[in-house]
Amino acid sequence: MEKKYDRTFIAIDYGERRIGLAKSDPMGLIATALATLDVTSTKQALEKIAAIIDAYQPNGLVIGYPLLASGDRSDKCTEVDGFIEKLKEFYDGPIHKVDESHSTTEAADIVHAHGQKVGKDKKRLDRLAAVVILQRFLNEASPPKAED
Repeated sequence: MEKKYDRTFIAIDYGERRIGLAKSDPMGLIATALATLDVTSTKQALEKIAAIIDAYQPNGLVIGYPLLASGDRSDKCTEVDGFIEKLKEFYDGPIHKVDESHSTTEAADIVHAHGQKVGKDKKRLDRLAAVVILQRFLNEASPPKAED
């Protein structure tokens, strides 16, 4: 059976020690938490992300971009841009930057809405922040066109 839709995206909430990941459904409508990577170096982060890309074969990557409240680039944007350049060395698909403002706060709100506490589980927040970032992208992307 041929796939009607294949709009799978992987989102990356980049951090120096932890990287949150999320994945969309094949229709590109719903983001779900995928994993939180514990990393000790950029090289290790890239190796782990390469394995995820190989496993899921996404149509694109979505990376959280830490803009300031004014919409200007933060100092951290330069670091993320460098990381994106390294991703391009092994991934030739599209890489979309999405403003990650307040994504961690929204992730904490999601946890609280389910009657739970965040506590020391920062890994869960990183995964959920990636979900928030990816869902923002999916909501702004055009919906898939129906095939005749």
